[in-house]
Amino acid sequence: MAVLVLKLLDLGYQRRLSLQFPNKSRPHSRGEYNVYSTFQSHEPEFDYLKSLEIEEKINKIRWLPQQNAAHFLLSTNDKTIKLWKISERDKKAEGYNLKDEDGRLRDPFRITALRVPILKPMDLMVEASPRRIFANAHTYHINSISVNSDHETYLSADDLRINLWHLEITDRSFNIVDIKPVNMEELTEVITAAEFHPHQCNVFVYSSSKGTIRLCDMRSSALCDRHSKFFEEPEDPSSRSFFSEIISSISDVKFSHSGRYMMTRDYLSVKVWDLNMETRPVETYQVHEYLRSKLCSLYENDCIFDKFECCWNGSDGALMTGSYNNFFRMFDRSTRRDVTLEASRESSKPRAILKPRKVCTGGKRKKDEISVDSLDFNKKILHTAWHPLENIIAVAATNNLYIFQDKVN
Repeated sequence: MAVLVLKLLDLGYQRRLSLQFPNKSRPHSRGEYNVYSTFQSHEPEFDYLKSLEIEEKINKIRWLPQQNAAHFLLSTNDKTIKLWKISERDKKAEGYNLKDEDGRLRDPFRITALRVPILKPMDLMVEASPRRIFANAHTYHINSISVNSDHETYLSADDLRINLWHLEITDRSFNIVDIKPVNMEELTEVITAAEFHPHQCNVFVYSSSKGTIRLCDMRSSALCDRHSKFFEEPEDPSSRSFFSEIISSISDVKFSHSGRYMMTRDYLSVKVWDLNMETRPVETYQVHEYLRSKLCSLYENDCIFDKFECCWNGSDGALMTGSYNNFFRMFDRSTRRDVTLEASRESSKPRAILKPRKVCTGGKRKKDEISVDSLDFNKKILHTAWHPLENIIAVAATNNLYIFQDKVN
């Protein structure tokens, strides 16, 4: 049974993780999901030295490759990373020699015969247990964690540093990137996201608030203060404005499953880069270009600082990312076709078919179009995920998780 998505409940439930699995009791009702398990991941903390409250809100979740029947995942808030083991139990042992069925120890002198304990079926019990706690390694808020392809190490990144951890060692990590200047007044950029290469365990990338991506090779030096490759698209001077640097900040970077390409998301677009070409992206997709004229109001309401994620489908042939008004965008790389869909309670009814949506920027509006002035910027899809094998997607819209899949006959 494959895990499809891990749901982070917010609006008062920010500390809890909820696993979503297909409905087991009705195997033919494909597309119906029940909550598999919910557990407390982080608690609110207080840093007394810095007089700083550490929220329990979870920033990132990453699955580890499955090695046995149990599942393992890493979750992090601003400061602390935890390794969790999720296992299930559907049988219990009965007929112990030294204790009764209620668990009380029996008097050894009253035991006159030996019994062979037997396993009996019981209601499915899902247990989540913390295995490791990785703390006290970041001065600034953690924005990324990424598991290495060697299945032994992972990285964690904050605004100015990236650390390398071993999954079995909690009391120390290795600092592999440090961009903190001697004088903090000289700080010009921060790290926004970082990810390991899916196949080469020595290679990772990190993006910056200046719209650049650096690819580093850990074989060259212990501290990767010099990058191996530098990806940046030259800016058109004619289109430069007050908001240029803000909207060029990269909010997410993801390698393709093949490892040949990487995708970056900035405020208005998604770009696909070939690792062999640093000068410009090979593909650029406009997510919501109609918002370019609205940047002033988006700056005033702080929406311009929203961090949208992006994801690949299993074959690397399509991309997905979120937008406002609970819209999400999908792009087909071979045909260059794109579609805008909406995650709403009306469209989430069983077997409901999603209808493409269009945003109108001009004066006249067609029947099925929505005006750019009537978009709800409080409804936004920041997190998206695509099943690695099937056409099943998950989008998180504020405090709702929507799971959509291909039409099933």
